[in-house]
Amino acid sequence: MRITLRALKTRAASVAVVGLVTLAPTAVFATDASATVSGSICLTALPSQGRDTIRLIDAGGPFPYSQDGIVFQNRESVLPSQSLGYYHEYTVKTPNVSTRGARRIVTGKVFHEDYYTADHYATFRKVNFGC
Repeated sequence: MRITLRALKTRAASVAVVGLVTLAPTAVFATDASATVSGSICLTALPSQGRDTIRLIDAGGPFPYSQDGIVFQNRESVLPSQSLGYYHEYTVKTPNVSTRGARRIVTGKVFHEDYYTADHYATFRKVNFGC
């Protein structure tokens, strides 16, 4: 089950979509046509802040940035093609950076369908929860 309400998202082991509420028309999309999903990364290999972000997503927040949870449009089809609203993005804090930085987790509607980018959508790696 996945419920999206503003910047609050909760995940459970079901893939059914119960509801989707968008309170702001804000969306983010990849801007680099050469961006790709380049393999996977083990959950344990993510920076600790990435694992913290995934824990927050699974818990439904609270999220540190108001932009967390907004729609990721996947305009350049970097991630597998899905309908608009399928993907959402969350900030992975970067130590010693006062802005949101470049690191993100982009989630799909399927439980644990997460992608990590360390370079603001130029490259993605699918997060592997089994290693």
